[in-house]
Amino acid sequence: MKTVRTFALIMMMGIGAMGMAQTASSSQHTLSVQMEELTAPDFVQAVAKSEGVCLLPMGIIEKHGPQLPIGSDILQSRELARRAALKEYAVIFPPYFVGQINEARHQPGVIAYSHETIWNMLQETLNELSRNGFKKIIIVNGHGGNNDFLNYFCMSQLESPKDYTVVVFEWAPDSAYSAKFKSMLKSYKGDHADEAETSMVMAIRPDLVELDKANSQSGANQKRLSKIPYMYTGIWWFARYPNHYAGDAGKANADFGNFQLNYKADQLAKLISIMKKDNTIKTLQDEFYREAQNPLNTKQ
Repeated sequence: MKTVRTFALIMMMGIGAMGMAQTASSSQHTLSVQMEELTAPDFVQAVAKSEGVCLLPMGIIEKHGPQLPIGSDILQSRELARRAALKEYAVIFPPYFVGQINEARHQPGVIAYSHETIWNMLQETLNELSRNGFKKIIIVNGHGGNNDFLNYFCMSQLESPKDYTVVVFEWAPDSAYSAKFKSMLKSYKGDHADEAETSMVMAIRPDLVELDKANSQSGANQKRLSKIPYMYTGIWWFARYPNHYAGDAGKANADFGNFQLNYKADQLAKLISIMKKDNTIKTLQDEFYREAQNPLNTKQ
């Protein structure tokens, strides 16, 4: 009988310990920063914890020289967002690659949607994020070909009232960063699949980088429009970099990549923190919408 009582006591203690462990596990449950990893109940909590701030990392599917994966921009923008969101909580939208890449349609693997599609997809994505509680959206652009598109897109949000605000993250190097960047750069800055960008991908997914192929193609500016001044044309990138490779990635390294990513992530985290507390953009936006309804009544 004593043995039975002892066994029962041990079982009760074990069950109690399991309950305590489950309670501890539940209390220690942390919300992922990545939207696709959240359950529906977690999503509700995440919107509240983020104070309605969502990060939309934009990449593209395009050639990145002979050495990098075609999803390099997606990898970089999401990793930048991840590092920032771990410092200052925000929810990160799933991988987004619907952007402007007409200049590289001649290269294999490039996914170039029509201008109507990229516009409508982004607009509807923002509208859906707002419907789900995200009223402050930060676009984290990882692709240079999106720059002009995003600037015009943001200006066009003033066409009709929106119940949310959207901004594009713009990092700003200081003198200390510029000096260290220059000291770490062993080649030259080319801005596409160059040493700097290749280093960032190496810091994120070194298994996808084939650095031995970096010099198998030229990343030099071909200057094929140098005789025609005073103009802009859509073919300018192809005229300069037909290999869709600008720079020399041969000396890329992960340390250089982490330096760049961490610096930018610090600034993005600061922006997230400010956006949570500051409603100036929304206040001005609403004022603009009201006055735009009847400009003759606008105070002069």
